[in-house]
Amino acid sequence: MLDTPAAAVPTLSLADQARDPDAFAAALGGSFERFGFAIVADHGVPQPLIDHAWAQTEALFALPEDEKRRYHVSGGGGARGYTPFKTEIAKDARHVDLKEFWHVGRELAAGHRYAGEMAPNIWPDRPKGFRDTFIELFAAFDRAGDRLLSAIARHLGLAPDWFDPAVKDGNSVLRLLHYPPIPADAEGVRAGAHEDINLITLLLGAEEAGLELLDRATGQWLAVKPPQGAMVVNVGDMLQRLTNHVLPSTTHRVVNPPPERRGHSRYSMPFFLHPAPDFLIETLPQTITAENPNRYPEPITANGYLHQRLVEIGLIKA
Repeated sequence: MLDTPAAAVPTLSLADQARDPDAFAAALGGSFERFGFAIVADHGVPQPLIDHAWAQTEALFALPEDEKRRYHVSGGGGARGYTPFKTEIAKDARHVDLKEFWHVGRELAAGHRYAGEMAPNIWPDRPKGFRDTFIELFAAFDRAGDRLLSAIARHLGLAPDWFDPAVKDGNSVLRLLHYPPIPADAEGVRAGAHEDINLITLLLGAEEAGLELLDRATGQWLAVKPPQGAMVVNVGDMLQRLTNHVLPSTTHRVVNPPPERRGHSRYSMPFFLHPAPDFLIETLPQTITAENPNRYPEPITANGYLHQRLVEIGLIKA
């Protein structure tokens, strides 16, 4: 677990998209088809904003436990605000994950038609400026996600703007993750083997060792090691379902560090890019062939699918 070989996931530059959108789309799609993952540099999220967000994240999780728990909504499925340590569990796992997290969602105008499906944000009293920082970061992730979805659409033979109406006012979530120091004999791992629920995930903070993907070709766990400042992007189950597994959602995990690093915290910021709640996940016709028949003849709304999965990972009680 501590000497896992590195995955040969290519590092792509999002700056190349403007110069040759077809070539970038082919490279991104090829990486997804092989690994379910890609590494993206030059993603456009400003580094000073990222640095400030890390500082605010560390300050947030350093707050006293009783103060953090004031922002936990019992029965809310972890949709917004604080979710305490040892709450979430990977599907079919034996032990809960060794993490705590905070969710920031999309800010909706009063009376918005999705207000019933998308909970309002919860903002802590401190650290100062938290709300402004993460509204700005959410918007930056949103822009990067739109560009990546445009490339995915090209790769699938769709119009470059095909995903635009699907994700307009989408139920995306920015998760601030803290993996606290752990004892040598801790049960479980920081994040058990799982697949993400959403369309794609954009992740900052994977430079700290621990993220691993399960290589479908070999059955071997491989370490994901992006260069400093690059973003790790992976396919989620909604996109896998939409594309009839042409773009696969790959099992991944965050393993515990070697003994000398177990006294250190690990932080990361995944942005789970979701479509709008009423988006219908219906298999794309061009992904259905004689060799790859339709695995999902019954379509489902994004909100219906999300609810099913949140029950499975213990954030909502059935």
